[in-house]
Amino acid sequence: MIAQYLADGVVLGATLALGAIGLTLTYDILRFANFAHGEFLTFGAYFALLFTGAFSGGAALGPFTFGWSLLGGLVVALAATAALALLLDALLYRPLRRSEVAVALVIASFGASLMLRNVIVFVWGPQPEYYTRTIAIARELLPGVRLNANEVFVVLLAAALMVALHLFLAHTALGRQMRAVSDNPALARVTGIDVARVVRWVWIVGGGLAAIGGVMFGLTVQVSPEMGFTLILPMFAAAILGGIGSIYGAVLGGLIIGLAQSLSVPLIGPEYKPAVAFVLMFLILLLHPTGLLGRRQ
Repeated sequence: MIAQYLADGVVLGATLALGAIGLTLTYDILRFANFAHGEFLTFGAYFALLFTGAFSGGAALGPFTFGWSLLGGLVVALAATAALALLLDALLYRPLRRSEVAVALVIASFGASLMLRNVIVFVWGPQPEYYTRTIAIARELLPGVRLNANEVFVVLLAAALMVALHLFLAHTALGRQMRAVSDNPALARVTGIDVARVVRWVWIVGGGLAAIGGVMFGLTVQVSPEMGFTLILPMFAAAILGGIGSIYGAVLGGLIIGLAQSLSVPLIGPEYKPAVAFVLMFLILLLHPTGLLGRRQ
């Protein structure tokens, strides 16, 4: 039984980790907590739903309940959500950054979150949606562990994206520039780094990963206007637990929060899962404010 909860926690943690990466990137480079980030997951899920609805009817791929339309929807969701993040930055965050008042950005992100959530309800309605009505059959992978093919796909795709992100940050010129801006934006600008270009790529990478995380959540649970609001606290908890500003800490924090929430179900019930993320976030801020892999400023 415990093994099954651990497996479920890894599936949830993979989704949270992808969302937490965008949060920690935004905070590390732009120095503010973006509460609208959860809506990027929601919009990504709905962009993919729009694409799969337009190109539905194909056969499912192997053991999965989805076909090529969902894979195409992943690409569309990534691009469209990255464009949405860039648009939000251009219209709202960039003008406010000039004022250098951090709290204004945080409050604006609250407002943007409410606005984006209501846009989704207006366009798609409040009812939950699904990428496919086919029931995913769980199979025993290990003794006491049953997962369906969609859940295995989610974990493998998340792992592949995290490896790709590591290679991007460690071995590309743009990745090194992003790390330089994170360390010291003023010094990076003096050395000739185009900070504005780096900021644009932060939104593209963060928004794109959030979109894929939203599609993953929609594939394994459901697509609903409230999904981003539901996931934003666990994602913040993951980013803080791992160490705000640390990409690898966000991944570790996402897995820990996912496992903790899953293991809490038999103890306190599923209705209190969000409280687990809040308690862990509170404890790490109280006992180790820099997080597990965070840097002291």
